[in-house]
Amino acid sequence: MNLAGHLNHRIFQIISNIAQRENIQAFVIGGFVRDSLLTGSEIPPKDIDIVVLGSGIEMAERVRQSINEEVPLTVFKNFGTAMLKWGESEIEFVGARKESYRKDSRKPLVENGTLEDDQNRRDFTINALAISLNPDSYGELVDPFGGLKHLDEKLITTPLDPGRTFSDDPLRMLRGIRFASRLGFRIEPATLTSMGQHRNRIGIVSQERITGELNKIMLTRQPGKGFLLLDKTGLLEIIFPELHQLKGVEEVDGQFHKDNFLHTLKVLDNIALKTDDLWLRWAALLHDIAKPRTKKFESGTGWTFHGHEFLGSKMISGIFKKLRLPLNDKMKYVRKLVLLHLRPIVLSQEIVSDSAVRRLIFDVGDDLEDLMTLCEADITSKNEKTVKKHLRNFQIVREKIVEIEGKDSIRNFQPPISGDDIRHVFGIPPSRPVGIIKNAIKEAILDGEIPNEFEAAYRKMLEEGGALGLTVQNKLKKDGD
Repeated sequence: MNLAGHLNHRIFQIISNIAQRENIQAFVIGGFVRDSLLTGSEIPPKDIDIVVLGSGIEMAERVRQSINEEVPLTVFKNFGTAMLKWGESEIEFVGARKESYRKDSRKPLVENGTLEDDQNRRDFTINALAISLNPDSYGELVDPFGGLKHLDEKLITTPLDPGRTFSDDPLRMLRGIRFASRLGFRIEPATLTSMGQHRNRIGIVSQERITGELNKIMLTRQPGKGFLLLDKTGLLEIIFPELHQLKGVEEVDGQFHKDNFLHTLKVLDNIALKTDDLWLRWAALLHDIAKPRTKKFESGTGWTFHGHEFLGSKMISGIFKKLRLPLNDKMKYVRKLVLLHLRPIVLSQEIVSDSAVRRLIFDVGDDLEDLMTLCEADITSKNEKTVKKHLRNFQIVREKIVEIEGKDSIRNFQPPISGDDIRHVFGIPPSRPVGIIKNAIKEAILDGEIPNEFEAAYRKMLEEGGALGLTVQNKLKKDGD
């Protein structure tokens, strides 16, 4: 099969010319070939891997010299690779190689090899596809393992024995699950079985690499499929036991609770239809993470998970730390959404008071829309009427939010009277009465007792100060007076 039509990037002709001049064989291999065959040549992938029979670094240098413009070239001598960034494309050059592995490491011992050797070391047949860039065979597909057929069959399988593939580099198990989730492919049964048999080998992989693959699974179009495969292979229990513990259904007196693992994956898939935001997807995955620890059966009531949102929010920092996820504003964002994910649901089931909406707006701040998106994704009933009913109620909450926001300016608000103002008016130092008065003003605004305005807040300050036995020492003027 000739695929010259897929090679519409100028880089390929440059490489072909150099290959002819230097008598070097060169091929484009891996993800570029796979994705070009899947999507057509109209939108070529931006990541391009080039393998040469010789020095990849020397080929990269010659390519850079042949481009009539300044392009950055990064050389990784220890790995024998070089990365050329040209426009929006990143082109990686490597010499064909043969790899062997030690039992206690996924870092291979490398030696020069043939194209066949290089294709043998690839993780999956669909990633072992290569296209010749040599003038005498330009555009010809080199497919020793039936990768093209597996693309048509939507099948993930390994070039060599899967046991050897996964034992050599256990991260390939997560990569296979990621490709299945991203592409909507199935994993060949023997390959899937081998993942389960070699799951404990994942222990030699660094947490950073594991989490990198988890994040990529999270960003696929159907991440729930990826986590189901992680569970089916036994990998989930090893790398993410907190999520694995959500599995299962218990029965007492004929009453069952739902499988919170399957529910969570449905919420994750629901939210994946709405957003590509990785951290909002993490909030969906973790929103019920504390249910196993709060599960209780109460006679006359049934199964309860009281306080799972509070405990869940406290678990987030530990989970992020263990998974080597960022311990910064991203973690705080996920923790906030987990803590508050029941608030809009409660509002949607009751008569929505202005006060309750004000407090929700104040507590969530700029993340309100994300919280509402999460809560709507959390509706997973199989009863279509129930889903429509809850969505209608959420729309009422949304309308109330717009109304309150329009007239009260509550989101991220600061009361018109500050602690410094209170100390100035009453002539007192920083002290407990200052906090009492400031909090009373804030609560009065949130409860709708007074508008979010200076004059009303000033009167409330004087009222609260008088109740505490304070006397006015200085007059306070509004800014601009």
